[in-house]
Amino acid sequence: MARVYYGNQMSLDGYVADREGRFDWAMPGEDVHAAINDDLRGVGTFLLGRRVWEVLRAWDVMDLDGEPEPIVDFAAIWRAADKVVYSRTLAEEELETAPRTRLARRFDVDEVREFATSADRGVSIGGPELAAQALAVGLVDEIALWTYPVVVGGGTPAFATGADGAPDRLDLELVETRRHEGGVVGLRYRPRR
Repeated sequence: MARVYYGNQMSLDGYVADREGRFDWAMPGEDVHAAINDDLRGVGTFLLGRRVWEVLRAWDVMDLDGEPEPIVDFAAIWRAADKVVYSRTLAEEELETAPRTRLARRFDVDEVREFATSADRGVSIGGPELAAQALAVGLVDEIALWTYPVVVGGGTPAFATGADGAPDRLDLELVETRRHEGGVVGLRYRPRR
């Protein structure tokens, strides 16, 4: 069975984007980027919400000449993996130029569970709403958060507690803490089952 992973960068008050949808305060330095790459190195499939995919799709075509090693490394990880984008509004045509990417209209937890059981490489869930649905049914094996020393006062929470299917409560076991440049703290948890 593949490891199912939810990772995200967030503000100290728990948001992945501020009220205007900005996350410029969470641009990782090289050491954070390298740590994220290490977490994702075994991922064979990214399961992504539309907004997360729209941000990450740039990695498919990014010119890597002169880029630092962590950038080049992440691009290789991203380009080698399959992607499933969950959206009710995205047009199929928008994926025509996205290699190794397919569209799904809804996040079917039974389908994802079956896929994870048979997969030989890890599965990464991108987006708080998808993660909430997977966490609610015990699909997530590991949560990694990179907490930035900024308070944004509102926006998109790292955990979509009000979303359909979101768990009312999630008890976690802290398994690792890492301190990074710029005051970023990496936290790794396992859901208690």
